[in-house]
Amino acid sequence: MNREQYLSDSRYERVLEHMDLLGIMDITTTRQHKNGTIVWRLPIKNHDNRNPSFIEVASFKTGYVRNQNSGYSNYQLNKRCEGEPEYFELPNGDYRKFTTRSCVLIPIEIDRLEYLISYCLKNYYIKRANQVVEGKYVSQWYHDWSLERANETYSENTGAMARISELEDRIYELESQVDVADTRVTNLSLQNEVLQNKLSNAISPTKHQCTINKLHDLENKLATINRISE
Repeated sequence: MNREQYLSDSRYERVLEHMDLLGIMDITTTRQHKNGTIVWRLPIKNHDNRNPSFIEVASFKTGYVRNQNSGYSNYQLNKRCEGEPEYFELPNGDYRKFTTRSCVLIPIEIDRLEYLISYCLKNYYIKRANQVVEGKYVSQWYHDWSLERANETYSENTGAMARISELEDRIYELESQVDVADTRVTNLSLQNEVLQNKLSNAISPTKHQCTINKLHDLENKLATINRISE
C-alpha cells in the first residue's frame, strides 16, 4: 500500500483515515496493483467455521467491487438496477418481455473505494456490531442471553448494594462528627492556653518581688519598734 499516494489527494486521504479507524488493511499484491486492483482485509472473520479467515473485499478496474472470500466464489457488491428489457418470440407468434437485474458499474477508482468503505461500514461493522476483538463472532441470541443474566445478577445484588450505600452514608456521618469533635478540642486547647497566659500574668515576677519588698519593710519597722520599746 502506497500511503503517499493516498495522502496526495484529499478524497484518498479521507479513505485512508477511515481505513485506519476501522482497522482495514490494504493487502494488494504487486501484480494486482499493476492490474488496477485493490484488495482490503477487514478485522472481521467470516461466519462459516469452514472458512474462519478475515473478510476480504476488492476494487477492480472493470468497475466491479467484490467480496473475495465469504462464499464459494467471490461475488459482486455493486448496486443492482433493472436492465434493458428483452423480448422473445414464442412459437405461437406472441412476444414475451424479459428483464434482468444487472450491476451498476463504478468506473472511477476513488468512487469505488468510497463505496467500499460505506458498504463495509453498513454491512459488516454495523450489522455485526456484536462481534468482538480478533473477529470472533458472538451470536445475537447469546449476546442477549448474557445481557439478561447480567441484569438478573444485578437485581439479586440490589439489596446488598443498598446496604453498602447505607454504610457509606453512615461512615460519612461519623467522619463529619469526628471533624466537629476535633474542632471542639482545638478550641478548648486555645482557651486553655489563654487562661494559662492570664494566670501567668496574674503572678508575674514583678508583682511577686513587690510583695516581698513590702514584707521586708514591715519586718524592718517591727524590728525598729522593738528596739525603741526596749
